[in-house]
Amino acid sequence: QVQLVESGGGLVQAGGSLRLSCAASGTIFSINVMGWYRQVPGKQRELVAAITAGGSTNYAASVKGRFTISRDNAKNTVYLQMNSLKPEDTAVYYCNADLKSGRYYPRSDYWGQGTQVTVSS
Repeated sequence: QVQLVESGGGLVQAGGSLRLSCAASGTIFSINVMGWYRQVPGKQRELVAAITAGGSTNYAASVKGRFTISRDNAKNTVYLQMNSLKPEDTAVYYCNADLKSGRYYPRSDYWGQGTQVTVSS
């Protein structure tokens, strides 16, 4: 079994910063891509940022230049540093990992439980 556990959400004023963390645990052979998504009520979940095992990153246009994704492969952990937060960044943020539980296992997607980020104006 694999678990993704997120932490670091909360309430912050516009212009402030938060750092999200997500640790993957359990039976893990390798992790390809780790990423952060967010969702607001009534809207589809959207990609915020993603990072490969080699460190290549991809960002949504709305967060480029403000958010930074990083990962610690030794700890199976991904981080999202969020600066210059705006009220429109308010959402539930979900961690995602594309991983294999064994050498001959297929790759599967796993999700964290979500952490609320609220930015007040």
